[in-house]
Amino acid sequence: MIDRETRKSQVLAKFKELYGHEPEGWVRAPGRAELLGTDTDDHQGYVLTMSIHLDTWIAYRRSGSNSSRVHSLNLEESMEFRVGEEPSEPAASWDRYVSGVSRILQIHGYKPRGVEAVIHSTVPIGGGLSSSASLEVATALMLQAAGSFSVEPKQMAQICQQAENQCVGVQCGILDQYSSVFGKQGTAMLLDCRSLSHIEIKIPSDIRIVICDTNVPRTLAASGYAQRRKECDDATAILREQDPEIRTLRDVNTPMFDHLKDALPKVNQQRCKFVIEENQRVMDFTAAVVRNDREQMRRYCAASFAGLRDLYEKTVPVMEHMFEAMSSGPGVIAARQSGGGFGGCMVAYVLADQVEPFAAHVRRAYTEKSGVEPIVYVTEPSPGAGTMDIQ
Repeated sequence: MIDRETRKSQVLAKFKELYGHEPEGWVRAPGRAELLGTDTDDHQGYVLTMSIHLDTWIAYRRSGSNSSRVHSLNLEESMEFRVGEEPSEPAASWDRYVSGVSRILQIHGYKPRGVEAVIHSTVPIGGGLSSSASLEVATALMLQAAGSFSVEPKQMAQICQQAENQCVGVQCGILDQYSSVFGKQGTAMLLDCRSLSHIEIKIPSDIRIVICDTNVPRTLAASGYAQRRKECDDATAILREQDPEIRTLRDVNTPMFDHLKDALPKVNQQRCKFVIEENQRVMDFTAAVVRNDREQMRRYCAASFAGLRDLYEKTVPVMEHMFEAMSSGPGVIAARQSGGGFGGCMVAYVLADQVEPFAAHVRRAYTEKSGVEPIVYVTEPSPGAGTMDIQ
């Protein structure tokens, strides 16, 4: 893991090389770990989430015009765009996130200014830890500072979500952007995706959150994410015909679903069943965390993984191998997926004094089964997005 001073030096060196002077400001935005609640945010449900130590940095300077030049140190690629304007050619990959945020800000009446910038991120791309939201929120903070305007935090999360929905084409919920904006050192958050509010949830002090990266990246736009979202949305429309008070799957509990489900095709039934049960699991799991009931924590996480595999069908073989490796590790309390599935990262709750043997076991057991070397991070609830005093 790159240390802060080395990271700072690399960003500064590239900035001076590209633009001939030093940046005037720095911002950062973290990734997030979804502790429980896969895709429940898409349906205005509940999620237990936290921001993590992995984050995106941007060093920037105002360009003096509407033209922007932005360089990614991770990809060693540069892009140019005019803030608030549709690209003259179809944008590809990461630049859609950056230019898209400027366009949505302008739609909402803000006046972003052109910048020269260098981006560096420690959030693994395609790992399910919200590298895209981290980039979007950092971009919004940069444009806010460069344009000398102020965006209320909740609206900033919504603008970044809108940029991903409209400019990137991923119909994600609010979870990732909200987590990046509102994260707080030392505490997880129980997020209500309908009211866009949260309460703080303390993880027991002797438990560490360990992120286990399968090292098999996933891409939401190219995966079955959009198909699962459509299957649930189509089903919700059918259920609404049966009961007009149903706005989203958030409004359906298990007894209601059992009464109405025969109106749905089998695949749609399965998808909805997972989301409805997962939404309830978030509440039950959070209560177990507060009670420090570790057996129940393990049971709810295992049920979440089983539902993702059997009902939502977003599990791939490497995720099965990682789940087995995590679940059999020393000191493990609970283990599950994190993020959208189809590979990427998973999370484990591990006793603090067993983290090192746990990590060694996961690396060995997972590699033996998958033939892939995993990456293991120990993390904790970390601060949300903001400006940086790089000195």
